[in-house]
Amino acid sequence: MSGAVTPGAGRDPGLQPERTRLAWRRTTLSGTVVVALALRAASAGGMPAAGVVACALCCAWWLGFLWIAHRRIRGLAAVSAPGAPATPYAVGAVICTVALAVCGAVLVGAA
Repeated sequence: MSGAVTPGAGRDPGLQPERTRLAWRRTTLSGTVVVALALRAASAGGMPAAGVVACALCCAWWLGFLWIAHRRIRGLAAVSAPGAPATPYAVGAVICTVALAVCGAVLVGAA
């Protein structure tokens, strides 16, 4: 068959690192919004001690995720064909994300 399109024919593999960097930046931005909302909830007053602790933990986990994301973004920019993230960084990113969700649930429950 002439003119048949093969799968992935229009894909530019050179853009993958850029898309991955943008995805990490979007994820850190959404984490920033979560932490900003947590700070807003904790500063509204009447928050029990558990809520304040959860807010502080949200900030700490966010900083950890920000550090991991920054390292990954720098790693992506340093090479032309990036591979998968190192296992410790991937596990750290998952732990930070789950911990942020748990802290958010505690904040919602404390409000």
